[in-house]
Amino acid sequence: MKILLSLFLAGLAISVHAQDNFGIVFNQINTDVQGHSKAYGTLKFATETIGHRLTGSANGARAEEYAFNLFKSYGYDVRYQPFEVESWSRITNETKIGDLAALKTVPSVALAHSPVKSFVSGALVDLGNGLENDYLKDAGQVKGKIALVYLGVLPGSPEGTASLHRSEKTAIAIQHGAVGIIIINGVKGGVLLTGTASVTGKLISIPAVCIGLEDGMQIKEQLKSKLQYASLNMANFSGMIKARNVIATIKGSSLPEEKILVGGHLDSWDLATGAIDNGIGSFAVMDMARSFSALNLKTKRTVEFILFMGEEQGLLGSKAYIAQAEKKQELGKVKFMLNYDMTNDPKGFATSRVEMKESFTNWGSQIAKLDTGFKNIFVAGAWLHSDHQPFMLEGIPTGGGVGGELPNHSGQFYHSDGDSFKLVDEQGLKNTVRYSAMLTYALANTPSIPVGIQPDDQLKAFLRANKLEEPLRIAGEWKWKD
Repeated sequence: MKILLSLFLAGLAISVHAQDNFGIVFNQINTDVQGHSKAYGTLKFATETIGHRLTGSANGARAEEYAFNLFKSYGYDVRYQPFEVESWSRITNETKIGDLAALKTVPSVALAHSPVKSFVSGALVDLGNGLENDYLKDAGQVKGKIALVYLGVLPGSPEGTASLHRSEKTAIAIQHGAVGIIIINGVKGGVLLTGTASVTGKLISIPAVCIGLEDGMQIKEQLKSKLQYASLNMANFSGMIKARNVIATIKGSSLPEEKILVGGHLDSWDLATGAIDNGIGSFAVMDMARSFSALNLKTKRTVEFILFMGEEQGLLGSKAYIAQAEKKQELGKVKFMLNYDMTNDPKGFATSRVEMKESFTNWGSQIAKLDTGFKNIFVAGAWLHSDHQPFMLEGIPTGGGVGGELPNHSGQFYHSDGDSFKLVDEQGLKNTVRYSAMLTYALANTPSIPVGIQPDDQLKAFLRANKLEEPLRIAGEWKWKD
């Protein structure tokens, strides 16, 4: 009994000692980032000198080089991970809506992966939220016509109505025979949103556009009493080009074959400079790397800081990472993937694996001692449409920051021409860097991570429990046949 008690107390002492060690390093990270962070300045410089960071464009290539050189300046072993991507960019677009004899031009923006050249016209059919049930109520009347759908969930919809991504709503419209789709943005002030309308990252068969809230709701009202028509006329570019993920590596000391990935997408859409989506995420990742180097932090596990390209066009960079790791039979080395996409001023940590609660809240309690603004929130669950998704679908644990709010009401300018540097909050960005660097350090140095890659049957049940089967089936990414 005494031996068992001694072993227990020794183990407890080791555990407390490890926690104290994390606390010491957490304090070092906190001091460094608060006093020396470069994330705000480097993001400001990039938005001013590079502009947008569209994958496949000259600006995109400049962003890749900028990130590579920045990592190098911090003393890292850096590499490009090249991949081929089907690039898409807009050329011309005109949307007209109204009475058949008097169509009027409505401000619009083409959604990515719309056809290279398209001109369609037809009656407009209001499909509400654009969900499968809306089409079933329509009884097939949208076939050969143009669907009008709301981007999110319409006010007044039944409680609990779930939304789908714009690409999934477009896929449903195609399945039901629509020849075009017009999506109404939910933001006041005529803000136009872009983004992909493709669930695969490949060209879709119908033109897809976004119009402003006020125009869209007015058209919906007119449709209640009178038939409305629309014409969609656009030209776009699409072609295979090369893009590059940028990866900076810290080699692990005692567990070098185990990897912790810390990623965020560097690319942005072309309507603005992408300061919020995803400058605040990707430049935070680069500054985490800077802090690790400045403090000469050592890790038991290998850490890779990854800037993905092609996220906006279908998670292409993260899918390329997965494909190349599988080819080398190295995917099993990835023990955890942390993703930072529009993360700002987190108040806690989120993860796909509820089993991480004890570890995450333990580390979070140490962070809260340094800053009471960190509330040690813990969220476990699963969601789609960012670079964590391909890893999660392989059963790899994922996570990141949670609980913060976007700065300066910037959410309304998501994927729009209003996404500019003036929206960025310097302290919120610093908070992302310091808390996330602490989480990264803890994951890279904890004696053991209590979760592994989910076996196929567990992964299937997990995705179903998180209500992801329907969107994954729509996207063609549900790999089970039953």
